[in-house]
Amino acid sequence: MTSNEPYLLRLSNRLAIGLSEIDSDRRGRHRDFLLSQQLPDGGFRGREGDSDLYYTSFAVRGLAMLGGLQGQQCERIGEYVLACRSQNLSVIDLVSWLYTGLAVQLAGGPDPLAGAEEGFVESVSESLESTRTADGGYARTTLGAAGSTYHSFMVALAYELLGQSVPEPDRMIQFVYDRQRDDGGFVEISPMKRSGTNPTAAAVALLVMLGGMDDELRDDVREFLELVRGDEGGFLANTRIPFCDGLSTFTGLLTVQDLGLEGVVKSERVEAFLKSELEFPTGGFRGAAWDTDADVEYTFYGLGTLALILGPEVSQ
Repeated sequence: MTSNEPYLLRLSNRLAIGLSEIDSDRRGRHRDFLLSQQLPDGGFRGREGDSDLYYTSFAVRGLAMLGGLQGQQCERIGEYVLACRSQNLSVIDLVSWLYTGLAVQLAGGPDPLAGAEEGFVESVSESLESTRTADGGYARTTLGAAGSTYHSFMVALAYELLGQSVPEPDRMIQFVYDRQRDDGGFVEISPMKRSGTNPTAAAVALLVMLGGMDDELRDDVREFLELVRGDEGGFLANTRIPFCDGLSTFTGLLTVQDLGLEGVVKSERVEAFLKSELEFPTGGFRGAAWDTDADVEYTFYGLGTLALILGPEVSQ
């Protein structure tokens, strides 16, 4: 599927359709939890307790699934986004800032790039390219010698949100191919031997974005995802981790659906895992059974997984 709409917005719209199927009380509890995490500066609380761009992005994505941003909430988030504008954000914070700003703008808030100094986008692009590595990928920082699958995916998302394309996409595609292992999955960095669910999801999404996915790879990924399918109903982070978690379950299920891999998981078992292990009846989701508290990031993953189960499957 091709579209000029950024990946994160397409995903947000898709998840919103799925969550429209759950009852209003359940939706309301999770919305109330997310809003309870907003701080006076307009940002949302991270694990350390202060406002954090990364967590704010997840809160905004969760609220978008649950009916969108409204009035004063949108205005306060917009103020926080404008206060965080910088050419020197890490790629993860940059993607968080760009997505949150775009979501606020679409809800009637300010354009995050309005009033930015001349050459802002070009400076951001130069900053991204400063992390490109000889292997064709992108590292976490300028000091990184090897590309990271996750950070390469983040860079591609950033370029897309900036309305630009990844330079030399064929090098990026080859970088991703080189991160595949014999089990069919993908690793985060080159020295790693054991594939992970989350690097595999990032690799697949990146290959789909760049036109590098084919049927042989699709079959390989199926084999890997069957290896990390957990007994509880969700997905494991890798084959050495003995329990399912919310992040891996969301990214694993998203990959299954995006590649049209039938029969890998049963939706009813995934939903049972969410309800019994991760969802708090008062609102919010935790990351795994060992976690004690809900947060906005894992609430997004929990809601996103529910949305994938209940909504239309959209294979790429």
